Amino acid sequence: MAHLTTGGIRFDHVTVAYEGNVVLDALDLTVAPGEVMALLGPSGSGKTTALRAVAGFVRPASGRVFLGDRDVTGLPPHRRGIGMVVQQYALFPHMRVEENVAFGLRARRVPRAEVRTRVAEALEMTGMGAYARRHPRELSGGQQQRVAIARALAIRPGVLLLDEPLSALDARLRSGMLAELARLHRELPDVTILYVTHDQVEALTLADRIAVMDKARLRACGTPRELYRAPANAFTASFVGNANLLPVTVGRDGALLGETELKVDTGSAVPGASATLCVRPHLVGLGDGPNRLTGTLAELQWRGATHRLYVDVAGHRVMADVRELKAPPGHGEPVSLHFAPGDAVLLPAEVSADDR
Repeated sequence: MAHLTTGGIRFDHVTVAYEGNVVLDALDLTVAPGEVMALLGPSGSGKTTALRAVAGFVRPASGRVFLGDRDVTGLPPHRRGIGMVVQQYALFPHMRVEENVAFGLRARRVPRAEVRTRVAEALEMTGMGAYARRHPRELSGGQQQRVAIARALAIRPGVLLLDEPLSALDARLRSGMLAELARLHRELPDVTILYVTHDQVEALTLADRIAVMDKARLRACGTPRELYRAPANAFTASFVGNANLLPVTVGRDGALLGETELKVDTGSAVPGASATLCVRPHLVGLGDGPNRLTGTLAELQWRGATHRLYVDVAGHRVMADVRELKAPPGHGEPVSLHFAPGDAVLLPAEVSADDR
């Protein structure tokens, strides 16, 4: 499928405010051509506002938005050449599937013969070719979402904006649509995708890079592997996967959790400084080993192939995900945990505590 080439997206110090309330604060972010960038964060973090600034539905109070080398800050939405899919699908109920997909093309006055070709092409790409004559009410939620995606792709956009597109689907449909979106991106490698979500699984599955947002600010940006294995701050660690975040004091050869000495890489941290130790639950083992922690079992959750243990250690709750236990410990029983020195990340306190 041919499409417009925009050269990616660039936010240049973009600030958006409503009645003096800043909802996006000086965002600097570049999305490379053909990249899938996920904007990940809780409600009110500014991620949807950023997407709407690209679409042209909100005007920045300051800063500029670029598509490739074009400054589109002042352009209306219909002149930006962007495809957009939102969580409510926004299909016209009185129109058949093929008419919904053709809507944007007809608004752009594409010749009728070309409209038919593009509609068929977009429906085929999304696996909806056999449903062209149906109305939205005759489709499942997942099928309706495919039609919405087909409509966005039919205009051959250089940039595709996806705003929580799977949030209305159940878990099984969501998993299937994630696979379909990944397949579509493989087939359209030059389309730049900005994907807004609060679901870390969606971000980790689809994105080349993730921009983590909180309280109108960009907190971190990197590949899923970078953010998961070496988060820049405690907020990122807790939002991109589950994490144990333990307050420690930097020592000469590691860190102190209360009176317990732990061997970890301290990097450039100054001995005596406060810090936060981050270790993922699946990297915490049960029994004796390096960096041993002792405590009592507070809660046990069976998760099929695994058990999750919540263990009270020196006044802190530590999570451990281990293979299903045939004889799990009981509530209040003593438990020993351990983790390898290379599996922990030390976050400077001034960074991890900054939850602006």
